[in-house]
Amino acid sequence: MELKRVVVTGLGALTPIGNNIQEYWDGLKSGKSGCAPITYFDTEKFKTKFACEVKNYDPLQHFNRKEARKLDRFAQYALISSDQAIQDAALDMDAIDKFRVGVIWGAGIGGIETFQNEVINFSQGDGTPRFNPFFIPKMIADIAPGNISIKHGFMGPNYTTVSACASSANAMIDALNYIRLGHCDIIVTGGSEAAVTMAGLGGFNAMHALSTRNESPQSASRPFDGSRDGFVLGEGAGALVLEDYEHAKARGAKIYAEVIGGGMSSDAYHMTAPHPEGIGVERVMLNCLKDAGIEAGEVDAINTHGTSTPLGDVAELKAISKVFGAHANKININSTKSMTGHLLGAAGAIEAIASILSMQHNLVPPTINHAEVDPNIDPSLNLTLNKAQSREVHIAMSNTFGFGGHNACVLFRKLEA
Repeated sequence: MELKRVVVTGLGALTPIGNNIQEYWDGLKSGKSGCAPITYFDTEKFKTKFACEVKNYDPLQHFNRKEARKLDRFAQYALISSDQAIQDAALDMDAIDKFRVGVIWGAGIGGIETFQNEVINFSQGDGTPRFNPFFIPKMIADIAPGNISIKHGFMGPNYTTVSACASSANAMIDALNYIRLGHCDIIVTGGSEAAVTMAGLGGFNAMHALSTRNESPQSASRPFDGSRDGFVLGEGAGALVLEDYEHAKARGAKIYAEVIGGGMSSDAYHMTAPHPEGIGVERVMLNCLKDAGIEAGEVDAINTHGTSTPLGDVAELKAISKVFGAHANKININSTKSMTGHLLGAAGAIEAIASILSMQHNLVPPTINHAEVDPNIDPSLNLTLNKAQSREVHIAMSNTFGFGGHNACVLFRKLEA
C-alpha cells in the first residue's frame, strides 16, 4: 500500500532552558545552560547536588488547586506542552474528526514523586494503610495521554510508550506509523518526565550514572569532553502534533517539517551500558535511513543521544562514523543535552523539536561545555562545539537510547511539495 506522508503542524515545550518554544529556541541557539543547584529538596547528603529543573514554574498558573493536587508534575508538564502544541497547530475542534485523533505519549518513569511521597507518608505512619485516593492515577505513566485526550475529547489511539530514555522517540515513531498507515489523521505525541526527586537523584547516584561536578553545575553536562563524568538529570516535556499531509494541506495548516522515517533496535547487551562498539546504535540509524528511503549522504545534522557519559558518547560516535563513512565529517553533530540535561523519557521529544527548529532557522545549536579533547573521539567529526553554527539543514536525525538497550531514531526533512 502507498504510505501517507506525515508532517509536523504544532510544537510545544516546557524545558530547563525555556517554558515555551520561543524561549527554548532562544536558549538553544545562545548555548544556555539549564543546570543549577537543586531547589526542590535538601541535597546535603546526596553525591550530586544539581540538576536541570524547569524554572519559574507555578502549577497554579495552569491548573486550579484541586486539579493540581490530582496531577503529578510529569502529567502537568504533559498537559501544558500539549496545549501549546495544539494551539500552535490551530486545530479547529469542531471541524476535525476526533475519532481519528490520537495521543501517543512517552514517559520512562512517570509519577516517581507521587510514588516516593506516598511511601514516605506510609512509612512515617502507624502502619495503617492510608493512601491518597489519587495515588495510582497520579503515578501511572499512561495517565498523561489519558488526561490530554479527556481534556480535548480525542478518541483515537491513546497510550504511553515506556522504553526508558527512548520513550518519546518510540512514541513519535508509533504516531508516524499510525498516520501513514491511514489509521489516524492527527496524533499528539511527545513525552514528559519529572524525576528530579529524592528517589530519582538517589537512584541514579547509586548507579554512578550522574555527574558529581558540584563545584561547577553549569558546566557539568559536557558531552564529548575528555573530562565528562556522567549525565545531568533534567525534567520537562516536549509535544508535537503529527498530521497526515493531505489533511494538513486541506485545512491550510502551517507545516514545520515532514517526518520521513523512524528506526528501532536493541543492543541486547547490558541493562545500562551501551555496546562498546555501538552495534545497536549503528543498526538503529541504518534502519531509520532505510525506512525513510534516503541515503546516508543526504543527512545534514544529527542531534545525538550524547548524554555526557564516558562510555555512551564514544560508542555513539563510533556508530555514526561507521554508518556515514566519509560523509560523517560533513554532518553537524551536536548534543543539546549539554544545555537541557537529560530529560529521560522526554529527551526524544525535546531533541526532535530542536532538530526541527534547526531546519526552520538553518542554525545548529551548540554542544556547550567542551574544553578537553577526548583521544577516543575522531577529531575530524564536527561536534558543533561551544557555538551554534549556521548551515542549510534539509534533513535532520535525532537519536535516543534507553537503559535496557532500547534504541530509537527519527528523521525529519524540510517539506518538499
